[in-house]
Amino acid sequence: MRIVVALGGNALQADGKPATAESQLEVVKETSIYLADMIQNGHELIIAHGNGPQIGRLVIQNEYASKITPAMPFDVCGAMSQGMIGYHIQQALKDELKKRGINKSVSSIITQVVVDKNDKGFKNPTKPIGPFYDEEESKKLQEEKGYIMVEDAGRGYRRVVASPEPQKIVELDTVKILVNAGQVVITVGGGGIPVVETVNNSLEGVAAVIDKDLAAERLAEDLDADVFLILTAVDRVAINFGKPNQQNLAAMSIEEAEKYAIEGQFAPGSMLPKVKAAIKFAASKSGRKTIIASLEKAKDSLSLTGKSGTVVAENFFNFI
Repeated sequence: MRIVVALGGNALQADGKPATAESQLEVVKETSIYLADMIQNGHELIIAHGNGPQIGRLVIQNEYASKITPAMPFDVCGAMSQGMIGYHIQQALKDELKKRGINKSVSSIITQVVVDKNDKGFKNPTKPIGPFYDEEESKKLQEEKGYIMVEDAGRGYRRVVASPEPQKIVELDTVKILVNAGQVVITVGGGGIPVVETVNNSLEGVAAVIDKDLAAERLAEDLDADVFLILTAVDRVAINFGKPNQQNLAAMSIEEAEKYAIEGQFAPGSMLPKVKAAIKFAASKSGRKTIIASLEKAKDSLSLTGKSGTVVAENFFNFI
């Protein structure tokens, strides 16, 4: 199957470990084992990934060093994070494939994604970036730097920035050429570098972070993928999460997923954007399906037996 894989933050950076390049590479090496398992099974992978913690840290580094060297704009920091993470994934995955005797090229594409300059996301920042802070640190950052800080799923406070919806992947033709040549392609990293089209049809970077699941969904549609695989820290989507009556779901129809989203079953900063992206892909064409699963059980979820992951499809009974 042709599969667009959206890697969550746990696939790039482990909780409790230092946020260093060396630590990230070690986590990515573990992630590459699971990606290589799917490739070894004959699947064609196109890989997308997030960059929330990384771009946040790059922005902080630029701000603190601005008295020594000029700070880079937000969109440039996005490009830097995309290149850094893509480099780690392509290096680690290529090494893992070599160990298995699989001769496949792995390429990273620095990818721009067009957004609407009038997108409502610019007026209502919602995308968490950077590290977590306690309440006191959060208030200090709001006062001193003017950041918009929000509580993020009970884990602390984070800065939020604009998150416009993806409209068009600029380098899509390049991605298609490489995919059709049999390469494993890493693209729309961090949701892609957000750009707007100017009056003379040129592109201009903007200060924002596109949700990586929505950008990966756009990619999955454009590449006519069979499966959109969203990998995260949990094995299944749940309703009544954290309550005594929590229910882990093996499958949801599009209608059920929409109903649960309206009911507020999914946290805005974590599962909700994943479910929204899952619905969008499953509804885009008859027969398409999204799977939300943990990284560790990604290969098992593709068997569609209902033992791992949550399938979102027009009629999930066709797949389980």
